[in-house]
Amino acid sequence: MKFFQFTGMGRRPSIHPADILGDMEEMKRRLLLACTAFAALATGTAGAQTADWPAKPVRILVGSAPGGGTDAMARAVADKLGPALKVPVVVENRPGASNTLAADLTARSSDGYTMVMGVSTAHAIAPHLLKLGYDNDKDLVPVAMVGSVPNVLVVNNSLPAGTVAELVALAKKSPGNLNFASSGSGSTQHIAAELFKEATGTFITHIPYKGSSPALMDLMAGQVQLSFDTLASVLPHIQAGKVKPLAVASARRNPRLPNVPTFAEAGVKDVEMGAWYGLYMPAATPKAVQERVHQEVGRLLALPDTRARLEAIGAEITPMSQAQFAAFHATENKRYAELIKRRGIKAE
Repeated sequence: MKFFQFTGMGRRPSIHPADILGDMEEMKRRLLLACTAFAALATGTAGAQTADWPAKPVRILVGSAPGGGTDAMARAVADKLGPALKVPVVVENRPGASNTLAADLTARSSDGYTMVMGVSTAHAIAPHLLKLGYDNDKDLVPVAMVGSVPNVLVVNNSLPAGTVAELVALAKKSPGNLNFASSGSGSTQHIAAELFKEATGTFITHIPYKGSSPALMDLMAGQVQLSFDTLASVLPHIQAGKVKPLAVASARRNPRLPNVPTFAEAGVKDVEMGAWYGLYMPAATPKAVQERVHQEVGRLLALPDTRARLEAIGAEITPMSQAQFAAFHATENKRYAELIKRRGIKAE
């Protein structure tokens, strides 16, 4: 209730404390209603955006140049994902920094239409060797596993070694005289070689290159004697008879090289290495969008023509749930962190 206070200048109204409290409660009530309405509007807008996704072309970034294994994986997925999403899915090559440039650009994107064809080099190895501009575990989320390609030990045709045992004997006879090529320090080729050296007690000199193509060119020319490159890169040269395959770094033989033994079959244990590939999106991507991409990728990987296309480059399709892919990502990170520390591997 309002009451009047008299003064020598006349009278002026004064507010009763109860009225002040009442007004404050009314303000709180109106503010709460406004916030609730805004939240409902925001949720509705986000839901509408998710329901309408995709409303424009989607990009898949690739951290290597055209023609490599990552690029082949991305294009095999993009060619089928576009029709499934009913929008163009464009592959963009952004090579650099051990495949991490594309991952960095994806992590920084906020449009909800950018993803990266992740590869183990960028998402399990580089974080332990390079200073990245993004958090590999927080800024990106694993969405859809695609597959993996094993590394293969190949040697120059003129090298007098037709088996792993003969190569080991040759390496021990002349420590440091044999050279192995890789696509760069910290690549799967480099780390596969380190595993081989650790398992066999040999010393072979590392010659890093800027990519698989120049490394394989020098291997075929005899400038280096061996390489542990991925099957996708070396398969055409094996089929052309330009290099000799000695062993596959996988748990079982690859259908593309049925006559080439695994390292375990060749008498060398604990040498399993391959490049794995999967789609990652920015962590802020709505869960419904992540699930849509995961489901569509799962469907296209089950198509016979897609499987044939990937298997032609030596890929093993490994479907996983999104939760399984996230667990796999964490396990691989731990595995490589321990291996890199144990072997003292540095980025050169």
